[in-house]
Amino acid sequence: MRIEQQPAYVLHSRPYRETSMLLECLTRDHGRLGVVARGVRTERARLQRAQLEPFQPLLLDLLLRGELATLQGVECTATPARLAGDAGLAGLYLNELVVRLTGRQDPQRELFDAYARTLPRLTASEPLAWTLRRFERDLLEAIGYGLQLEFEAESGEPVEPGQHYRYAVELGPAPCRPGTAHALRGSDLLALAQDHMPDAAGLSALRAMMREVIRFHLGGGELRAWHVLGAAMSRR
Repeated sequence: MRIEQQPAYVLHSRPYRETSMLLECLTRDHGRLGVVARGVRTERARLQRAQLEPFQPLLLDLLLRGELATLQGVECTATPARLAGDAGLAGLYLNELVVRLTGRQDPQRELFDAYARTLPRLTASEPLAWTLRRFERDLLEAIGYGLQLEFEAESGEPVEPGQHYRYAVELGPAPCRPGTAHALRGSDLLALAQDHMPDAAGLSALRAMMREVIRFHLGGGELRAWHVLGAAMSRR
């Protein structure tokens, strides 16, 4: 199948055979695709390796056969997001999260749109912690694991801003005492649901909750980016 002018981002790349690259790309209409970019590691390559860096909005021409597509052409449609320092680490986290939590050739237009919205936020004045929580929320919704944030798991009663809750991944919020491990305020859950940034304590609680949720969907696994980000923070 030929795919032409497909909006896409490169999430990850690695050498493939002697002169090629194997890319993981997030595309608008075909989900995550494994793409072979032939000959791009040679000096006289028709397609330049620099065009295939992460965080660049691209239009790809592809030939899809079986599990992998072959790159036929690439066009950069805008200036790539310049992500440095913490923003660069956050961008790599987004990419690893998408690769680890999605399957190939599973169309998810909402996820593509969420990713495209998030990249410019990483370079804006919005706190990175809030940008990442918003993307995690939107990614989980797009892949069918949306969070239950506004109603209690067992009773179905509305979450109360002043109450504390423990979030059960497969059920939702359950009331608990304030000192309970990983307890969140109801106001923090509602802030995430309603897209209003909570205070610093709320962002920290939501980070811990999201780690639990993501770890569950990874089958208990870890993301490499968690350790990289943790090491970067510990050096400050």
